[in-house]
Amino acid sequence: MASSHAKALQSKHQGLEAQLREEMNRPVPNAATIQELKKRKLRIKEELAEA
Repeated sequence: MASSHAKALQSKHQGLEAQLREEMNRPVPNAATIQELKKRKLRIKEELAEA
């Protein structure tokens, strides 16, 4: 089940993961940004699970 939609979602998920790591490695991470990125990752993960 490697549809192009699933691949696009996985790519987005990886991009968000990279953004999250980058934000967490800042001297003063923005908690609101981290929370938003985590929510977006979870939504993508849920969508992948349904696919």
